[in-house]
Amino acid sequence: MRARTVVGLSVLAALLLLVGANAHLVYVAVTSQPDCVDHVRQGNAENGSFRAAKSACSPGARS
Repeated sequence: MRARTVVGLSVLAALLLLVGANAHLVYVAVTSQPDCVDHVRQGNAENGSFRAAKSACSPGARS
């Protein structure tokens, strides 16, 4: 009976850790806003360069 209790508590602790880690991941993903980064703007592209599909930053937004 004691071994069964230890295994059960270990499984419960692992599940709580997994749920807590995922909750933190979702919290950070929802509340964070990445800074604007330099990228190729539409019309300035050269062969082999990439640009943002939809830029969230205006060209003058960087400080």
